[in-house]
This record gives sequence, structure tokens and C-alpha cells, in this order.
Amino acid sequence: MFEHLKNKFPQLTDHWEKYAGLYQRQEVAARTILLREGEVSKKSFFIEKGCLRAGFNHNGKDITFQFFFENEAISSAESFGKNIPSMLTIETVEPCVLFVLARKDYDIIMDDLKTQPALLAGMLDIAFERQLHYMKEFLSFIRDTPQQRYANLLKEKPQVVKRVPQHYIASYLGITTVHLSRIKNKMLREKQ
Repeated sequence: MFEHLKNKFPQLTDHWEKYAGLYQRQEVAARTILLREGEVSKKSFFIEKGCLRAGFNHNGKDITFQFFFENEAISSAESFGKNIPSMLTIETVEPCVLFVLARKDYDIIMDDLKTQPALLAGMLDIAFERQLHYMKEFLSFIRDTPQQRYANLLKEKPQVVKRVPQHYIASYLGITTVHLSRIKNKMLREKQ
């Protein structure tokens, strides 16, 4: 299950093996809501197969702000960690195979962190990577045009364009599906 993380953080291999049994494997259909905005998150998800999206409601409009794929973890961190209502909804985009960590099992891992400095350092590395990703996304949304953001998406995460419905991509870019079609057509003409 954690081959990707073992390769990325080999110093933590023994710890991943220890905690693998705390995760429950689940197969989930596409378009399944795993967490609704406003609910308190009791689970964290590691994706073995499939795609999930995180979004929120803004004045009745569903806004997507991130996609997650194989070998990535997702939770509503503020809700899961602080036991407060989630600011986001987590939904499957495709049929998924997930490993689910319950809050009580997360607490077991956190208790171990107190006595395992290497594990704590590895977990902090993962948290810092996620923070860096969010900062890049935030700055891109302010700095780049929708066409630049779409070009970046094609370059950095081509699986989004191949696997995610257009209306979610348009929402992620902050534009309509019509505007997304125009951008795609313009980029196609520029290539020719």
C-alpha cells in the first residue's frame, strides 16, 4: 500500500509497515461524497487507485480547488486534526480503491510520534510538501491567467486533463466550461 511513501521516505519503512494494519481498504464508486462541507471529518484517505476532488460551495456554486490521484493522501486536515466542521467536500471523481484511516487510529500514530523523532520528521516533510503545493496553487491563481493555469495543468498534471470531467477542470480554473473550450481551441490553433 505505501510503496510510494517507502520510496520517498526510506528511513520510515519500518513505521509504514507498523501502521499499514490501521488502514481499511475500501472500493468506492465514482461520484461518492466521502465528506461533506460542514461535517466533522472522522477519516483520512490514501488513494491506491482513482481520483478524488476537494471542493466547496460558494453562493450555491460547486467550486473545485484540488484533485488527488494514486499515491496521494487527502483529508480535511483542519477538521480531522481539530475536530471542527470541514471547510471542504471530498468526492470521488472515478471509481476508487482507498485505504481509510479512522480518527482513533490516527491518534495511535500521533501518540507514537512523541517517541519517534524520525517519524515525526518524515511526517513534517509530508506536511511541508503539501503546504508548498497549496502556496504554489494560491500564487498561480492570483498571478496567472486561466490560460496559463491550464497550460501549467497540462504540463505538471496531465492526468487531470485526461481523467477529470471538463466542468470540474473549469471550476478549478475559476472559469466556465465555455471559456475552457475557448482556451483549448486557442491553444490548439497556436500549436498548428
